[in-house]
Amino acid sequence: MNAETRNWVAIGDLNDIPREGARVVKTDAGCIAVFRTVDDEVYAIDDRCPHKGGPLSQGIVHGSSVTCPLHNWVFDLATGLAKGADEGSVAVTAAKVEDGQVLLAADDLARRAR
Repeated sequence: MNAETRNWVAIGDLNDIPREGARVVKTDAGCIAVFRTVDDEVYAIDDRCPHKGGPLSQGIVHGSSVTCPLHNWVFDLATGLAKGADEGSVAVTAAKVEDGQVLLAADDLARRAR
């Protein structure tokens, strides 16, 4: 589904997320970590590392990646895939910024709830 035909849900102001930081959105299907890069890009992935369950929202953001705070697995924020020798992935939720508001794709959120 392309970005223009999606339904979006506003979750807050971009300035509520520090650059190279994250905030957590709680859903019925679990927590989503919403990240802001130094260039003000936003990404949303599951907040739970598949390796040891570490909270990715507390990891170190570098470029468009985050490093798990427990065992240093590195995830691509755009794809959710672990980088390097590690194998694993986390679910990605489409995110964008519009008029200073962070928006998440409603269809992605609904799919998580199933």
